[in-house]
Formats: sequence, C-alpha cells, structure tokens
Amino acid sequence: MNKIQLIGRLTADPELKSTNNGLQVCSFTVAVNRRFNREETDFFPVTVWREAAVNCSKYLAKGSQVGVCGAVQIRRYEDKDGIKRTAIDIQADEVEFLTSKSESGAASNNVSTPKKTNVAQLEQVDDDEMPF
Repeated sequence: MNKIQLIGRLTADPELKSTNNGLQVCSFTVAVNRRFNREETDFFPVTVWREAAVNCSKYLAKGSQVGVCGAVQIRRYEDKDGIKRTAIDIQADEVEFLTSKSESGAASNNVSTPKKTNVAQLEQVDDDEMPF
C-alpha cells in the first residue's frame, strides 16, 4: 500500500497549470515539522489534479496550513550530464484546507486562538429528553 498523510504549511503560493489536453494541475510544496524534533523540517512537493487543483489554486496561499492524503511517486531519470537522479512527489488524493486564504498570512506568524463561547448563551438540555 502506498499511502501518505501530511499536515504542514505551504512554502509559496500554489502554481496552477494546464496540460496539453486541458487537464488542470496544481503544484505546491508543504513544509512539515518532524514529530519528535520540531526544529527539523521536511519539504514535500505535492501535485493535485482536475477540480481539486483549481480549488487549491483559488483558496490556498503561502503559509496556508493543509492536510494532504495521497501516494508517493518516485521518478528516476538521467540529467543532461548523464547523472542518475531521483525525484519524489506526492500525488494528492485529498487536500483539506486547515486555514483560509485570508488567514494564511497571519497563520505563518501567529498561532490562532479558539473562539470563546459565552456559557450564558448555551441552552441547558435535560438528559431525559435526549433521543439516544
């Protein structure tokens, strides 16, 4: 099984392109902090296709936090100097937007705080009235 899940922030604005066949493709890089050493970061190139590509281009920006699920694609090739190279790319099946485009600029610098709810505004419910 080839499955990867990442949560991180975009290092730059996503780039939307179109193939010769008119298929939309969006690419961006996600910076992911290591689990046990927060000072080390890995950078994953991500590719998204079709309608999801258009949505990523429209709603994501540098600094946006995303969750990505997909597969790892490894390509081996020979460069112009005859040196064998390896390129790794994440082919995204799902991209979840964890911050909005307007929040992404502030999100890279600040940790967002949850909104507080006024307890006086909450309605009390009797447990006997619950259907389950």
